Amino acid sequence: MDNVLTAKSAISSPSDVKEVATFKRLATRTETEQAGKTVTVYVDDQPVEMQPNDSAAAAVLTSGLRYGRTTTVGNSARAPYCMMGVCFECLLEIDGIENVQGCMTTVQEGMRIKRQHQARELSGR
Repeated sequence: MDNVLTAKSAISSPSDVKEVATFKRLATRTETEQAGKTVTVYVDDQPVEMQPNDSAAAAVLTSGLRYGRTTTVGNSARAPYCMMGVCFECLLEIDGIENVQGCMTTVQEGMRIKRQHQARELSGR
């Protein structure tokens, strides 16, 4: 597995994605202890090998799909940005649940991650 994640920004539409920065994975004690262990998640049905403590947002970036959701108005592509739960640019459908913050969700074996396109379904009365 490649230990470099690429962030995308300057996105105005799904087809207008520009590569702007590269993130290199820093080894942590936990990752060193779990060296060689991976979990398989599925991003838009594509299998992606991740380390056990990676986030779902990192899985989207690793998969090479370039963005995780589109906006409700204008269909503008959005990619994970802050990676710490503040900006909500990383909203994904995870295991059938919409609007989950991908950066705050740790990958699990067999997890199904889907990109969100335009408006979500509203539940309520």
